[in-house]
This record gives sequence, C-alpha cells and structure tokens, in this order.
Amino acid sequence: MGKKLLILTLTIISGCKGFSQKEIKEIKKDTDYAVSKTDKEWRAELTDMEYYVLRKAATENAFTSDLLDNKEKGTYVCAGCATPLFKSEHKFNSGTGWPSFDREIEGNVAYDVDYKIGYERTEEHCATCGGHLGHVFNDGPRNTTGKRHCINGVALDFVPDSN
Repeated sequence: MGKKLLILTLTIISGCKGFSQKEIKEIKKDTDYAVSKTDKEWRAELTDMEYYVLRKAATENAFTSDLLDNKEKGTYVCAGCATPLFKSEHKFNSGTGWPSFDREIEGNVAYDVDYKIGYERTEEHCATCGGHLGHVFNDGPRNTTGKRHCINGVALDFVPDSN
C-alpha cells in the first residue's frame, strides 16, 4: 500500500506544471502599436530593468522605485515612448510597494487578461508602444474610483509640471 501511494504521489508531482515554470509573456507584436521597434532597438534604448519590465512583462521588486514616494505635481509617462499615462493628483499611497493611481489618462492605457500566477488579473500596458506597466485591482480608494493601478515604477518617467 505504501509503495502504491508513493508512486501515485510521485506521478502527480511530476505531472504538475506550475505557473512559475511558464516563460515570461512576450508583448504583442510591435507592429500592433503606433510606436514600433525591433527587440534590438528596445534593448539599445532601455535600461536592463526597463526592458525586462516593459518588453518582457516582468515585475520590479516592491519598494525599489524612486517614484514610489514622489509627491511632486506632474505627469507619469511611459519610459518606453513618453506617452502620458497617469497624473500626480491621482496617485495615492497603497502601501503595496509600487506607485499606485486611482485612474489612468483615458485612452493611453490598454488592458489585457493575465493568468501568470494562476488566476485572472487585469494587466495594463501602454496603448502606444505596448509596454507592460502593471495591473489594475478593485481595492483602490472607495471615495474616488475604487481602482488601484499598481504600476512598476521603472516603467514610468516623471515629468514635473512647469511653474
């Protein structure tokens, strides 16, 4: 009995393929976007981390972004193509370790479904170049939109308002 249980357990374990074993998702073909570049061009223009997040849909480590505690007034733009994505007045401290916003600049952020960690999430990407930004959740401020756009800081550049 014990031998059969051991064989059954090993068969089940070896047959499982966890989500962590999946390759990092490729961004849609660049030709689907207004800003279209080859992989070689993206690699030359972006830092390693920007490339990894924007083009390979990775996630930066929590609490590592220089933009996390930024309180200046201005606009957060795509680090890949400079498309305006979020306004500083919509930024809030979610406590998650990533810059968070309760709304996007309408029309500049596109959405897709992501199952990378085993359940459905709404992935956000730049509508102009397709760069991966992060995910949107329904646990944001109730007094505004109720949304939390949880964004990789490395996917953003900040443009302060001019005085």
